Amino acid sequence: VQLVESGGGLVQPGGSLRLSCVASGFTFSRYAMNWYRQASGKERELVATISWLGRSTYVASVKGRFTISRHNNLNTVFLQMDNLKPEDTAVYYCNQPEFGSWGQGTQVTVSS
Repeated sequence: VQLVESGGGLVQPGGSLRLSCVASGFTFSRYAMNWYRQASGKERELVATISWLGRSTYVASVKGRFTISRHNNLNTVFLQMDNLKPEDTAVYYCNQPEFGSWGQGTQVTVSS
């Protein structure tokens, strides 16, 4: 199982970014996917989950600002992040829970 994230970067407060995670090595459409984040000096936090049926859940701090989605034909899960805040600054990781697989992470920095 391999997960490869992309799409991070530096953005001003109020801006947007879209993260992508391309998965391989398993039947992507049959499994849930997660996005986690880890800020410097803090524990890793579950941000959003999408089930194999496409149902999504979010941590309270990102509800209404972040949207998780999946494109099964592309084996890709996305995290659309809008109205970003400085406290969203972290390394964001893609995760497949059943296989316990993680991507390498992508840095998101929200700063003016």
